[in-house]
Amino acid sequence: VQCGAGEVWHDFVLWCVANKYYGVENLSLIPGTVGASPMQNIGAYGAEIKDVFENLEAVEIATQNSQIFNNAQCNFGYRESIFKNSHKDKFVITSVTFRLQKNGILNTSYGAIQEVLAAKNIVEPNIKDVSNAVIEIRESKLPNPKEIGNAGSFFKNPTISNEQYCKLQTNYSNIPGYKVDEHNTKVPAGWLIEQCNWKGFKENNYGVHAKQALVLVNYGGANGNEIVALSQKIIDSVQQKFGIILHAEVNIW
Repeated sequence: VQCGAGEVWHDFVLWCVANKYYGVENLSLIPGTVGASPMQNIGAYGAEIKDVFENLEAVEIATQNSQIFNNAQCNFGYRESIFKNSHKDKFVITSVTFRLQKNGILNTSYGAIQEVLAAKNIVEPNIKDVSNAVIEIRESKLPNPKEIGNAGSFFKNPTISNEQYCKLQTNYSNIPGYKVDEHNTKVPAGWLIEQCNWKGFKENNYGVHAKQALVLVNYGGANGNEIVALSQKIIDSVQQKFGIILHAEVNIW
């Protein structure tokens, strides 16, 4: 499926769900456009763009020439792509092509999806059920950008060595972690930030969202420098408490 870069991402997801094209239902309600989705390999609830990405078309700003980038050429990583690094500010993405499935397998194992489905007594969910569950979860935890200024999840979930994770468990027995491979474990940044008492923090007209510590919010009138300064304070406190360095998920400069 090829989609214009200017289309609203959630509208595209709902169109796929309505047509029973599997692959992006777990990415429901992520704000932004289709063209922005491969920029940082958006992901949620066990799914990422790289899993369904075929290619994109982009215009090089300097030459006005159009180029096609396939999955491998985008060099996707965790909230990363070539367009956030070496190709940053050099291309304008004009369309994205996705490889979706007509008989896909639903992923309900991540986060609270299964809990929401169980609460509704849905034993054999369909693609719309999963999409609706993701929407319900996101609406319950994340602020609506139309109502409160925010850039979604501000920090990446850090990956640390299994050795460091085991050491942290001695002092923080309830620290959550998800094995990435035999050597590394991913720790939820939101949990780390919450343990440093930032969740719900408010100063003047900006702060940390009360329901999701990963989200920095602008209640109206705060400037970018204030948000960046707050993010640095959070990074410093997490590093001091846990010895883990957080990295911003969003592009700042």
